[in-house]
Amino acid sequence: MHSGGLPASDDELQRLVENVSTQDFGKPFLHRCRFNPRLRTSGGRYLLASHELEFNPHYMNTAGFAAFIGTVRHELCHYHLHLAGRGYRHRDRDFKRLLEQVRGSRYADTGHLRRSLPDRYEYVCTACQRVFRRKRQLNVRRYVCGACHGTLKLAGTLGISS
Repeated sequence: MHSGGLPASDDELQRLVENVSTQDFGKPFLHRCRFNPRLRTSGGRYLLASHELEFNPHYMNTAGFAAFIGTVRHELCHYHLHLAGRGYRHRDRDFKRLLEQVRGSRYADTGHLRRSLPDRYEYVCTACQRVFRRKRQLNVRRYVCGACHGTLKLAGTLGISS
């Protein structure tokens, strides 16, 4: 385990989720859970088809143990309600009640997870001279000006060192 009791591996995460399920819900967690570093904007997710849980390791490491346990409880609410055939969606009364009973997190503070890229490319419409700044490079043969439908030209790169 990491400092603060955080799990360091999928096996440790599995044991933690099983313990939280038994202690807080009085029901066993019978499926798999794992870390998914590709999750970007959430603390975790419940997969309806496989009944598995995935958790964001970056969120766990930055939010701390208490917030992470709140996210585990949140995902376990989806899990147990779905398996019981009750309302498992965020808007459902069953979900809101169970989440409150087990002191789960309604929302994960994921504002720090969103990594905003700076504008890197500047395009100019050859017809109306409108300037467009974009984070990602555009295929100028495929896209046109949104105002006049003129052709675009890459004017330059902003702050990119080659």
